Amino acid sequence: MSVEPQAALRAKAEEVYRRLLDLFGEHPLTPRREPMHELISTMLSHRTTQANEAQAFSNMWVRYGSWEAIRDADTGELAATIEPANYPESKAPRIQETLDRIITERGEPSIDFLRDLPAAEGLAWLMSLPGVGIKTASLVLLFCFSKPVLPVDTHVHRVSQRVGLIGEKIGANPAHALLLELLPPEPHVLFNFHVNLLRHGQRICIWKSPRCERCPLTDICNWYQTHRAPRK
Repeated sequence: MSVEPQAALRAKAEEVYRRLLDLFGEHPLTPRREPMHELISTMLSHRTTQANEAQAFSNMWVRYGSWEAIRDADTGELAATIEPANYPESKAPRIQETLDRIITERGEPSIDFLRDLPAAEGLAWLMSLPGVGIKTASLVLLFCFSKPVLPVDTHVHRVSQRVGLIGEKIGANPAHALLLELLPPEPHVLFNFHVNLLRHGQRICIWKSPRCERCPLTDICNWYQTHRAPRK
């Protein structure tokens, strides 16, 4: 399969963005949670449903009531408390190490200083925290501080591969930079691209058997043309 030139990929990314905007609508980029909540909830969300992530965070906050108390809690007890999230035994110590690092370095449980850092510096700082990868760091910077970054979760990754914005063998981590190069560096655009590809992956371009009959992208989708398009 030939590799499309960068200009063609940019045009395709813009077309995907436009069509999914028509399908799912435009969403305002307004913070849904304060930054520390967003960071820790996103750490809880790894390989976990949104409902279980929310339950794990609620259990944790009701039990401890402050970031300092969570940091200082018995790790086994914390793991049991966040058990609605998958892999609580590994998430609990990473959350505590992250909180300790933030409070020790910043003097308070706050990451609001990231608002004043360039995106690249903010990404590097967040990714130096235990258990924080590029997806979590990008999500916090975009959702909370409107930085021009693009979080790539499993749905964004899958849809981007199938449509042909990235190669079939490109992993989710390198996809962050590759997809970012294809889109305007405007936080509002990047946010809507992320949200609408995520929704598309959840509702139509699902993992096991994509619902191509409901998809507005079939004529520009590499996967559809290979696997589902009628043979001439």
